[in-house]
Amino acid sequence: MENGDITFMSELWATTAGDAMKASDATGKTENLGPLGPKAKEEWWYPMYMKEKCPGLPDWHALLKCGEAFAVPETAPKGRYLGMEATWGGHDPERIKALNLPFVAVDAGTEAAMFAELKSAYERKAPIILWVYSPHWVPSVFEGEWVQFPEYTDACYTDPKWGVNPDLAFDCGKPHGDIFKYISAKAKTKWPDAYKALKDFKVDGPELNLMVKAVDVDGKSIDDVVAKWMADHKGQY
Repeated sequence: MENGDITFMSELWATTAGDAMKASDATGKTENLGPLGPKAKEEWWYPMYMKEKCPGLPDWHALLKCGEAFAVPETAPKGRYLGMEATWGGHDPERIKALNLPFVAVDAGTEAAMFAELKSAYERKAPIILWVYSPHWVPSVFEGEWVQFPEYTDACYTDPKWGVNPDLAFDCGKPHGDIFKYISAKAKTKWPDAYKALKDFKVDGPELNLMVKAVDVDGKSIDDVVAKWMADHKGQY
């Protein structure tokens, strides 16, 4: 965007792109157009039926006593946490160690494989706990909850003395917050009408989740889903 190759970005998560956003703001070559609408959330998630097998959820302390309830043959007696590769930045092995959780972090390999396994487990009411994020179709399709870990702060990831474990960092949940729209600083004068439309544009989080489902799960085309949204919100912008 700073080079002018990209004019508009509709989805920058402050939780993962915060440093890049601050650096870009300092150049004066981009403009933050404000929140898109949905809140960025990514955390350990479980189907609601698992609360019967692990009383006390969503409080993370419950996991200390019921790792076996989430176990699979390859991790028993410890529970399996199904996550993604380290490049996603979840720090789940570190979180497990810092909070002394009786779990093993297992890499699902791909997002498609992870959510296919969720679907299979959900249909069978089999034990599962995994990384789920929103905006995404999963929390709008399956009934479940995110684990409530100690609230994230920057110090949690950088200062071992912070938090419930005085010896290790990452003894908290993952960061969460707003999703922002960004535009090239030149766009305001070059395309004033588009600039205004994009600045005004917002979308409801649960509504967006179902739009993603319509494409990823139901096989509808992006053009058709967008056309329906435009028709439903005609005259709003």
